[in-house]
Amino acid sequence: MFEFIGIIFNLVLYQPILNFLLWLYLTIGSFGVAVLILTILIRLALWPLNNKSLKSQKELQEIQPLIKEIQTKHKDDSQKQAEELMKIYKEKGFNPFAGIWYMLLQIPIIIALYRVIMNIASGTDIQNMLYSFVNFSGTIEPMFLGINLSESNLVFAIIVAAAQFYQLKTTQIKQPTKPKEEMDQTEKMQNMMQKQMLILFPIFTLFILAYLPSALGLYWLVITIFSIIQQKIILKN
Repeated sequence: MFEFIGIIFNLVLYQPILNFLLWLYLTIGSFGVAVLILTILIRLALWPLNNKSLKSQKELQEIQPLIKEIQTKHKDDSQKQAEELMKIYKEKGFNPFAGIWYMLLQIPIIIALYRVIMNIASGTDIQNMLYSFVNFSGTIEPMFLGINLSESNLVFAIIVAAAQFYQLKTTQIKQPTKPKEEMDQTEKMQNMMQKQMLILFPIFTLFILAYLPSALGLYWLVITIFSIIQQKIILKN
């Protein structure tokens, strides 16, 4: 089963990304620009899925007062609370899982890109994975704007983490300003989770990118910038 999944992964993601990235590099002559173009094309392909995710988030903001009302009214009856929430979702046409495919699809793409960049940077034999029209000699020039994209770069990782912090801050559900002592337990929990996510995700990004090739950081940065732009369009923050 796992072997079959590995074959599909290679055929659908790893091999096409590897060949297209190398073809771009051979055509353009800049590995950084090749990564940029690849990232933009991937992001444009995922644009409709992210649209659904953002629209779902916007719908959640709009029905948040109704959710609060139900949570308060049935705070001692979790089953009734769940039933009433499902009714609201159905009435408003809200699907809480509408944007999950965008997040799930990002994971194998990042894994495939990571493998591609690591194998190219380390000089791993990739000749048997190349298409006939990709005449790659086995070496690349990894420098881009003074950054070696085949190596990790702490400063660049910090920039990417800061961009993600801003992106997360603009997507968080805005709650009515209320003194902490007036919040119920659910509101306190929600508030705490938002604050934790705002800090922990960028820290996690910084930690990961501090040890990975900067080409992945470049991908992450462009994806984040696109997300911020798309959020501004959909959420109108």
